[in-house]
Amino acid sequence: MMNTDSKIFVAGHRGMVGSGIVRALEASGHTNIIVRTRAELDLTDAAAVATFFEQEKPEYVFLAAAKVGGILANNTYPADFLYQNLQIQNNVIHQAYVHGVKKLLFLGSSCIYPKHAPQPMKEEHLLTGLLEPTNEPYAIAKISGIKMCQSYNRQYDTNFIAAMPTNLYGTNDNFDLKTSHVLPAMIRKFHEAKESGSSVTLWGTGSPKREFLHVDDMAAAAVFLMNSFDPTPEQNEAGEIFCNVGVGEDISIRELAELVADVVGFTGETVWDSTKPDGTPRKLLDVSVLHTLGWDAAIPLREGIEKTYEWFLANGSGK
Repeated sequence: MMNTDSKIFVAGHRGMVGSGIVRALEASGHTNIIVRTRAELDLTDAAAVATFFEQEKPEYVFLAAAKVGGILANNTYPADFLYQNLQIQNNVIHQAYVHGVKKLLFLGSSCIYPKHAPQPMKEEHLLTGLLEPTNEPYAIAKISGIKMCQSYNRQYDTNFIAAMPTNLYGTNDNFDLKTSHVLPAMIRKFHEAKESGSSVTLWGTGSPKREFLHVDDMAAAAVFLMNSFDPTPEQNEAGEIFCNVGVGEDISIRELAELVADVVGFTGETVWDSTKPDGTPRKLLDVSVLHTLGWDAAIPLREGIEKTYEWFLANGSGK
C-alpha cells in the first residue's frame, strides 16, 4: 500500500480523472504528490519523460493523461487520438519500468470492448470481436496500453495494472460541444436552450444505453486499486491485470436527456436527429471483479448530475 509520504506522480492532473485522483489522494492524507502541466512536461516527448523520471523517481504512478473526446472528436481526429495516446502511454510505462516504479495504474476506457460484446461486458471479452468504428483508434491505443502493462509484468516482473472506467462525468468535465462526451454536452445544450428559449437537438435516436460513473467514484476506485489489486503471475499470464470500474447499471440516452433536462430546468422541445450516428447500441460493464475486491460506487446518477451542473454554473461554460 502507498504510504502518506510515498512519492506519487499523477500524469494528467488537470484533466477530469487526474484532478479527481489528486483530490482523492489529498483527502486520504497523501502529502508527496508530483504533478506537471503540459507546458512543463510534454508526455509525448520521450526524452523529456525520461529526464523527468530520472530526476523525480516517483514510487507510484497514476497514468490518467490522455487525449479524449466524444464521437465527433474521435471521427474528426482519428490519427491524433491514436498517435498521441500511444506516445503518452509508451513513454510513461517504459520509464516507470526503467526507473523502478513500485506500481503503476493505467487508465483505459470501456471502448476497448467489441461493439457487439455480450452485455454486461466482462474483462474476458477483450479482443473477442470488432470494435466500434467511431472510436476504434482510441480503443486500439488503450488496448495497447493494457497489453504493454501485461507484457512488462511478464518480462520484467513489474507491478503495472489498469482500470477500465465506464462513461465518466463530473467536476472539471469538458463542456466544449466540439469535443465533449454526451452527458456534459447535454448539460450545456439544455442550459443554453433554457437561457435562450430555444429547442435542443441531440444526435441519434436516443435508444442506445450507457452507464455513467461520477469522477469522484472513479478516483476513489483508482486509489483503492492501487492499494489493493496485485495480480498474481498466473493472473498476469491470463491477462487479468485490469478491472472494470462502473456502477453496474445503465440508462438509455433518451432517459438521460430527460433526467438532465429536469435537473437543468429545461422545459422546451428536444429534437432527435436520427441522421447522426448512435454509436455502440449498449455499453454496460460487469463490475463483479471490483465488487469482489471490496469496492462499490457511492454517488447516484441524479445526485452526480446535480453536482456537475452546479460546477458548470460556478465555472461559466467550463472548458
